[in-house]
Amino acid sequence: MLFNLLQTTIDTTFSSGAAETVQAAAATQVEQSFSLIEIASKGGWLMIVLLLLSIIAIYIFGKKWYMIHKAQNIDPNFMKDIRDYILEGKTKSALTLCSKYDSPSARLVEKGIERIGRPLSDIQTAVENTGNVEVARLEKGLATLATIAGGAPMIGFLGTVIGMVQAFFNMANAGNNIDISLLSSGIYTAMITTVGGLVVGILAYFGYNFLTAQISNIVFKMESTTIDFMDLLHEPAGEDNEQ
Repeated sequence: MLFNLLQTTIDTTFSSGAAETVQAAAATQVEQSFSLIEIASKGGWLMIVLLLLSIIAIYIFGKKWYMIHKAQNIDPNFMKDIRDYILEGKTKSALTLCSKYDSPSARLVEKGIERIGRPLSDIQTAVENTGNVEVARLEKGLATLATIAGGAPMIGFLGTVIGMVQAFFNMANAGNNIDISLLSSGIYTAMITTVGGLVVGILAYFGYNFLTAQISNIVFKMESTTIDFMDLLHEPAGEDNEQ
């Protein structure tokens, strides 16, 4: 009987102590929790640099994505309509149709239609030159995005080195009175800048590869359109020779 009473008392005391410990830990966790902005501020001035790079990367990606979206927004029957207009001699109607689309393929065809009447070699040269300009226009800004993808992690690692130097400097100045709080600022700078640099670099890297793949698809369509247009210019000559 006495043993059971002692066992019950011990269990009650242990349960009460455990509950108090859990409540104290929860309270401490609530007190120590802080926002992402506060965490980022611990990274120092390098986090401002990474923030600016992330804004530039987002701007470039959004601008290029919108440009690519417009470039791909063209009627699947575009070349069929152009063919009908040219074979019927309605070059003005064909030019009007090209002007309706803000697409590299449409501008290639428009440049070729404007050169109709000249030798086919001149037309092909004009179309190819226009294609080179359009490709350069699509690729403009990708070099900056690639630089951010490679440079942001390096800036993060620079923050790691600076943070560790700061931590060892604090340890050296503390002498025998080393306290973990003296190392906190250096460790925050080391870890947070590394995370920030990797996040910005990874996002820029995937964005660059996505845009590059989309531009490659557009270039393929431009080449296909150029071939179709030049074949179209040969059709009337072929029919006249047969007659």
